[in-house]
Amino acid sequence: MIRRFKYIMLMLLAAVVYDSSAQNSQVLYYMNLPQRHFLNPALRPTNSVYIGLPVISGINLNINNNFFNFSDLVSKSGDSLITILHPDYDINNFIAKIRDVNAIEPQVLVQLFGLGFNAGKDLYIFFDVNERVEANFALPGDILKLAFQGNEQFIGNKIDLSSLRTDVMWYREAGLGFSKNITNNFRIGAKAKLLFGMATVSTDIRSLGITVNDDYGHVFDADMTVNFSAPLDVVMGTDNTIEDFTFDDSKFDGTRNIIDYILKPGNMGLGLDVGAEYTIFDRLRVSASVTDLGYIKWKRDITNLKAKSYFDFTGIDLMDMYNREISIDSLGAEILDSLMNSFSATSDDTPFTTYLPFGVSAGASFELTKSLTLGVLSYTRFIGKQIKEALTFSANINLGNALSTTLSYTAANNRYDNLGFGLATRGTIFQFYFLADRLPVTWNKIVSADFETPRPVSKLFGENSIPIPASWNTIHFRFGMNLAFGNKLKKKNDKPMVVIPEQLKEKQLKGK
Repeated sequence: MIRRFKYIMLMLLAAVVYDSSAQNSQVLYYMNLPQRHFLNPALRPTNSVYIGLPVISGINLNINNNFFNFSDLVSKSGDSLITILHPDYDINNFIAKIRDVNAIEPQVLVQLFGLGFNAGKDLYIFFDVNERVEANFALPGDILKLAFQGNEQFIGNKIDLSSLRTDVMWYREAGLGFSKNITNNFRIGAKAKLLFGMATVSTDIRSLGITVNDDYGHVFDADMTVNFSAPLDVVMGTDNTIEDFTFDDSKFDGTRNIIDYILKPGNMGLGLDVGAEYTIFDRLRVSASVTDLGYIKWKRDITNLKAKSYFDFTGIDLMDMYNREISIDSLGAEILDSLMNSFSATSDDTPFTTYLPFGVSAGASFELTKSLTLGVLSYTRFIGKQIKEALTFSANINLGNALSTTLSYTAANNRYDNLGFGLATRGTIFQFYFLADRLPVTWNKIVSADFETPRPVSKLFGENSIPIPASWNTIHFRFGMNLAFGNKLKKKNDKPMVVIPEQLKEKQLKGK
């Protein structure tokens, strides 16, 4: 059985496991933190003023995919675990988890600056600058089956790969927002954002397919465009094949050019967050928001690669690497060369537009006491034609600005064993916080004499072992430090579950 394209698929899967990415945390929603306005601009903290310093005020990381767990990349063989690259690995267990469309979402957000303050009785104004990377990939299930099971099952058939998608954006956002009470029970919020695109690669696939011939060769049928905005030069051959990609060093000659490139990206866009919160009665609140509506118009360092043709792809047999006849670096280089030499394309420099994935949140919270609330939150993310849903239940303790903590349970990414935890503490003006969604509960280990296990880990998992999560396809961390001043929270006693009107109280007193 000829196994083609495996290296490419495995590298993509490994990148998901070890890459860091970000999306807003459901744990954050009901905590007393200034950063909660990322999920709903109507929500505000109890402090009067907060300042977020560059980088240390917030780093947000996430790992996310919808079709495999970390443990699916390894399998038990005797007393040890083997990786998916091992010839004894039962690939059918992995293939069974593959979907028609398999989504991967690496992202990252770093808060460069933040400021929020009271500006009147019920008005709160905030401003922040964030560096963001938004990436999402969609892999058709058939291309994974072709890579791992070979092409015998597809001989004489055309495999439809039109759902394949690659979109990566690096951009900076500067947002100015407000939160204000319209009535005693109804509060609204909004944030307008200027977006500055730094670099992107985006695919527009109108049709893409593979026909598997009787001789096990592959013929690609492509009608697609790949758009770049980055300091890259594409070297084209005389027959319109891609010979090489080169980095344009001239963009970064000297400190001034570097500063100009970072501070003057030339790719502008707009964004908007809107939200609302309504108090049904003193103990019950509901809220909703739409975040990250926006677009970026890319005009700088543009390259459009357009392909509309048939071409052969010879591919590489991954068994060469299994048998150690070729190194993994050499195998990757051969696959890249084979693809570039086969891909017939034309190059252009037409500006293009990309749209941000946006999210819709809806939540409710019930106040058991003045410090303890129970919450439920639905978060839906729209990425092109894909829709991803997460549902979170949480118990939240907020003691003013001194302590805020959350314990949560989330159903997301086809997993129903996701726990989350958040903790924020304040000493004088320093507020430290750490949040984690979808924590792995069960763990396995890889044992090898080549590993030198740190002492704290070896006590739990043994010598020469590395712990790995058994069921883990999504994890999220957010951590940072804010400078927080003041506290608008009024001191009050716990309210009774049933409130007696004042008129009734007076009659009761007179009766006595």
